[in-house]
Amino acid sequence: MTTVGTGTYTYTVIEDWAKLPPGENFAMVSAVATDSQDRVYAFQRKDPPVLVFDRDGNFLNSWGNGAFLFAHGISITDDTVYLTDRDSSVCIIYTLDGKPIQMLGRHGVHSDTGCEQPAALVPQAAGPFNYPSELVVAPSGDLYVSDGYRNARVHKFSADGKLILSWGEPGIDPGQFIRPHNIAIDADDRVYVVDREAHRIQIFDEHYEFVDEWPQFGRPNDVFIDSDDTMYVLDSESGDERNPGMKRGLYIGSAVGGTLQAYIPPHETEGPHGTIGEGVTLDAAGNIFVGEVSVRGMTMFTRR
Repeated sequence: MTTVGTGTYTYTVIEDWAKLPPGENFAMVSAVATDSQDRVYAFQRKDPPVLVFDRDGNFLNSWGNGAFLFAHGISITDDTVYLTDRDSSVCIIYTLDGKPIQMLGRHGVHSDTGCEQPAALVPQAAGPFNYPSELVVAPSGDLYVSDGYRNARVHKFSADGKLILSWGEPGIDPGQFIRPHNIAIDADDRVYVVDREAHRIQIFDEHYEFVDEWPQFGRPNDVFIDSDDTMYVLDSESGDERNPGMKRGLYIGSAVGGTLQAYIPPHETEGPHGTIGEGVTLDAAGNIFVGEVSVRGMTMFTRR
């Protein structure tokens, strides 16, 4: 087995951790999440879209057939599942066993941003939603959505789904976005927005004022912040030409101040972004799970 990482953050790589039923294969796994029992939920781009595994990688359940056009974001808070269907422009909240509870947006109704091609430059920002990417819950209970494939905004909702505010415009200046791809909230309600094609993570305080940006990452795919405000960032394009001293891989560090403490290299396979992964999460034991779109599947990094 391969060992990766540094010091406290040292892991054993388990590539074949998830055991699918006979005859089944993964599609693109765009995001992963864990519940209070350390079950792992993979959100993939085919039916069934949600696959559930126990902590040993044994397949337990699947759900969501026919409910999603394009799986993108998944997060779990207090054993409630928050899913984003990018192409339908909706965010849907589910129970752990796949019963829908609440929906933000309306299927197939896209806000007027003047953008019709996913990942193209957005002429103007607008309200919710036009191809959103992720829905997460803040410690306060409020909901935040990164709306980034045909929009350039972050939206905040109350727990009962009322829109509180939106912020962001197309652009590269602080507080503007090229592609808000993922989002995370720390213990003090600071908002971390992965502005992927701008090659940065932007940070906003609890009043949504710009605080800082981290431009050291190259095309970051995802950031996950645990209960101790440790961050895990998937960097898919760093190198000497873009940002000397940084490499593609998974970076681990402090969300407060952005200090990096450990690095995990990507698997060496073909493809423009290798297999660094599209989504990252942790379980209660500190094991890391990465969803892959390049090689299709999941990789586990078990803490040593």
